[in-house]
Amino acid sequence: MPPRIPTTASSPFTRLLSRHQPYRCFSCSLHLSQSPSQSQPQPQDASTTHFGFQSIPSSTKTSRVSSVFSSVASSYDTMNDLMSLGIHRLWKDHFVRSLNPGSPPPSPTPPTNHPRTPWTMLDIAGGTGDIAFRLLDHTSLINSDNDSKVIVSDINPDMLAEGKRRASQTPYADSPRLEWLEANAESLPPSIPSSSIDLYTVAFGIRNFTHKDLALREAYRVLKPGGVFACLEFSHVDNRLLNGLYKRWSFGAIPIFGQLVAADRASYQYLVESIERFPRQREWRDMIRRAGFMIPGIGSGVEGEGGWEDLMGGIAAVHKGVKPLG
Repeated sequence: MPPRIPTTASSPFTRLLSRHQPYRCFSCSLHLSQSPSQSQPQPQDASTTHFGFQSIPSSTKTSRVSSVFSSVASSYDTMNDLMSLGIHRLWKDHFVRSLNPGSPPPSPTPPTNHPRTPWTMLDIAGGTGDIAFRLLDHTSLINSDNDSKVIVSDINPDMLAEGKRRASQTPYADSPRLEWLEANAESLPPSIPSSSIDLYTVAFGIRNFTHKDLALREAYRVLKPGGVFACLEFSHVDNRLLNGLYKRWSFGAIPIFGQLVAADRASYQYLVESIERFPRQREWRDMIRRAGFMIPGIGSGVEGEGGWEDLMGGIAAVHKGVKPLG
């Protein structure tokens, strides 16, 4: 049975590398973040991409992002706590609830009574298991579904190792309902065949991908018809006052806390810059639609409004797409 969705809008940054990175003070970073050339995605040569506010060869981004997440893997929660003032936990809870994962109990009355079909869910860039554990909790506790499973995929083995460590402290430690896969979301392995996934989730990871369009196409390929693509990501604030306050926190405080808490300012500097380079809500929605997905909650016409849900004024946003049945 296809996932149910609301009908209204509403992946160490090596210290070797960091020694060669230019030091960016708070005022410099804030100025860059407010510059139109940095806050809006810019056309780039196919051989280059952005890494925070830097332009680098596309071939090197995966390894550099991997270095960042190897550095922050053991302090991943701390990282997200700093970047969201701790609210990422509530956002993740809301994200999973809005998807209502799991196969519902069969109806007791004919002709609708049919065997329950377990879901196969794919959590991309989900190495630490934050979303996967929530998905399994929801399927079991809310939908009484103890058969649906989650495949946690991440390109970074350190993040996966952290997730397995955490899983050992949950009821899913040795459960066949939880699988771990080291893979690149832009080119998923044959173990994830076409039209095999009921629900594809990615939370606070897709902004780090080199080729987001390729990841969207892969998501479309592996989802079953009627399956749902769901993305939770840091986004962009429209309110000028809130945006100014949040940017001062992001660029002024987070890298400093990264240095104090994890002795790794450079990784945290990259992470806040990566938010600035991520497409704005409407552009990201349109990228999802161009990959072939139907967008729930969107208004009429090509320029229709909606199709995403802002959280805390746009500090984060939820985007969803449905693979058409036909």
